[in-house]
Formats: sequence, C-alpha cells, structure tokens
Amino acid sequence: MPKATLRHTFHVRNTPAALHAHLSQPQSYVGLSPLVIAVKDIRQNGEETRYTSVERLRFLGMVKYDNMIKVTLRSTPRTVEGEVDSPGGVRLDYRFALAERDGGTEVEDTLVVHAWNGPLLGYAAKKARQVQLARAGILASRLG
Repeated sequence: MPKATLRHTFHVRNTPAALHAHLSQPQSYVGLSPLVIAVKDIRQNGEETRYTSVERLRFLGMVKYDNMIKVTLRSTPRTVEGEVDSPGGVRLDYRFALAERDGGTEVEDTLVVHAWNGPLLGYAAKKARQVQLARAGILASRLG
C-alpha cells in the first residue's frame, strides 16, 4: 500500500500539559481539523479512546459528502497518537510529539497517509497537508 509521510513542527505558547489535555479529547478535534464537523460514539477502553469523526468533504466546490471515519486515540506522557480508518481505502497514522521549549511547547505533527493507489494517495495527502498546516494556526489560536 503506497504511503506519504508529512511532518510539520510549530510552537504554541502554552504548556505541554495543556496541549496534551486538549489533544487527548475527541471533542477538541471538531474544528481543529477544518474538515471535522462532529464526533460521536466515543468509547474509552483502557488507554485507548475510539470514536467516529464526521468529516465533511466537498467535491468540485459544490457536492458535500459526510465521511464517517473511525479514529483511535492514545496518549503517553509526551505524545498523543493514533490511527484514522476512512472508508474508501485511506488510512492515516498520526502523532503529536510535545516538548517544552522557549516558554511554550514545540509540537511535531507527523502524519503517515496510506491509500490503495497512487492517485488516491495524492488526493488524500494533499488534503491531509492542508489540514496539518491549518491545525498549527488553530491550536495556536485556541491555546496560545
């Protein structure tokens, strides 16, 4: 299965603990990804949280499609990570590494996008990169 790895490092003027708490809650992802409009069916199972994320996609600027994606969320003291399984053969592994730096937190946002073919991977990676870059500004606005 082809894959693309996307990395973005940015700074937020808040503590790693504050970012960790925010990123560990499924509800925080509504609007954190400009595509995510809702989360539902949240289930906690030990160290994992599983939920369904409703991602609104637009095709050709007019056709709306609500993509129901299965998300697994885990956290360790210095990371928040997990997997996203989307219908249509796209999967993402994600990881936020949080490090105290310069009076705030350095966030290393890593996404690994998997798709069953090259054109789909190209589309999914392009959308994922747009979301990744937007997320940096949104997190800084929310918590910085």
